[in-house]
Amino acid sequence: MAMICCLVAAPLLAAPPAWWAAFSKMPPLESRFRQESESAVFGKVVKEGRLALARGGRLRVVYDGGLMVTCDGRHLVQYDPDTRTAQKIELVRAVRDFPLLGMLLDPARLEKLYRIDAFGGETVKLTPRETGLPELKATGRKGLLHAVEWTDPSGARQRMELLNPKSPATLSPDTFKAQVPTGARWSTPNG
Repeated sequence: MAMICCLVAAPLLAAPPAWWAAFSKMPPLESRFRQESESAVFGKVVKEGRLALARGGRLRVVYDGGLMVTCDGRHLVQYDPDTRTAQKIELVRAVRDFPLLGMLLDPARLEKLYRIDAFGGETVKLTPRETGLPELKATGRKGLLHAVEWTDPSGARQRMELLNPKSPATLSPDTFKAQVPTGARWSTPNG
């Protein structure tokens, strides 16, 4: 009986796929992306854009025709051209408020926050070790992340798919500088 239990449990204890080990070392990444959100309130919403990320908490996300988010490793700046408003948040607070941001900015830290299990093929399941974090499902290939799925606190199902991920040799430091036009109105988060 013990032998049968071991054979059944063995697939559950499989090592994460090879791309995961490479991803956790955080190579620079650039890609177009497609983000789908589906909720009872808003239905299905699809947005596309471009992202770049690099070691040291550096990130740039630009949605087609809209919102831009940049992070220089210390502060996250969000600019909405439709309302001409911007806000600046300390990175530590932003990661606490938006845990998925932590996955993109510091994948090496994920094993402290999540239990990582092979989910089958090229997919890993990330089960939170503490409350308040969403369960994640991530899929990758060739050392690069390709898709992340989760349910946000409002109950909306989210999926972000990287359409053409590549790891450039380097990204210019200017990539991660906030570009907020003169005259934009700055707001403070939560009031």
